[in-house]
Amino acid sequence: MAERSDEAVTGLVLAGGLGRRMGGVDKGLRPFRGRPLAAHAIARLAPQVDALIINANQNRAAYEALGHPVIGDALGNFAGPLAGLHAGLCACATPLLVTVPCDSPLLPLDLVARLRAALQGTHAQLAVAQAGGWIQPVFALCRTDLRDELSGYLASGERKVDAWFATLRVVEVPFDDEAAFVNINTPEELERLEPT
Repeated sequence: MAERSDEAVTGLVLAGGLGRRMGGVDKGLRPFRGRPLAAHAIARLAPQVDALIINANQNRAAYEALGHPVIGDALGNFAGPLAGLHAGLCACATPLLVTVPCDSPLLPLDLVARLRAALQGTHAQLAVAQAGGWIQPVFALCRTDLRDELSGYLASGERKVDAWFATLRVVEVPFDDEAAFVNINTPEELERLEPT
């Protein structure tokens, strides 16, 4: 749990996509090691945050069964991860919001602590994980006062995460374990990670 109440963190599990590469099925609900993919992300993130919400645009009842509030995008047409982040910022009651994707069942158990330490140690507005030489844009912690800035960006028709990040003060936080950020996009990737 967060040590300082003024810097409490809400976790947001992003499950709002269409799952096109997963054959058009809802990725977060695909079984993986006996549970839905999203349940693995929730189990790893929940102990790191003060509250947790799920962003989903379909199968709401199935996501609600995972035990946390479910919110949909304010924007229609499955507008991508920034639309999910926007929905999370609108629903968030804490000063900080961290996002993770529903299809990353191995996410780091120290993700929030390390992102928060970097954010609080700088004048950044957003901290983002970096692994394997790349930023991991949907593993990010931001200040909830970015809501209006993101609303304006989305209202202009823009949807690209990296382009929005370029407008902010961002700190990149390196993680050594690249495998912790693996995301499962296809049935083949799901099968590869299942134990034999």
